[in-house]
Amino acid sequence: MGKKNAAATPAIAALQAAGIAFATHEYTHDPRAESFGGEAAQALGHDPARVFKTLVITDGTRLAVAIVPTSGKLSLKAAGAALNLHRPSMADPADVRRVTGYVLGGVSPLGQRKRLPTALDESALAFATVFCSAGRRGLEVELAPSDLVTVTSAVVAPLAAP
Repeated sequence: MGKKNAAATPAIAALQAAGIAFATHEYTHDPRAESFGGEAAQALGHDPARVFKTLVITDGTRLAVAIVPTSGKLSLKAAGAALNLHRPSMADPADVRRVTGYVLGGVSPLGQRKRLPTALDESALAFATVFCSAGRRGLEVELAPSDLVTVTSAVVAPLAAP
């Protein structure tokens, strides 16, 4: 996979440091977009099931990351089971920014300030490559799902809501 020129982000630096093959894809972010992941899938012309969003959840004391397709919704119950969080909920945006170093809509599962326990929806394994945020709005990284699992130490589990 070739690399396209893109501004360096901590996510890109993490992939480079790990020796992971990846490609970056930029698009013009529309601040009026209702769904960051949906916007990325549409702008890049890819199936929303192949473009993943990074969600940060909490049990009130610990934070964790759930990576799910933009075409679906996260099952908090399933994510909690996969990440051993009791009564999980979505994390406060201020906590997300402080802990990950990223703004909402640009949260990457890669290169976070503090490495959080991570789970990836099992549907990712059906694709040769998947897309996730490269650390800023309007920038996606494409990589093999197995490499995403490796670099994030993710647990693979069914995370999407039925």
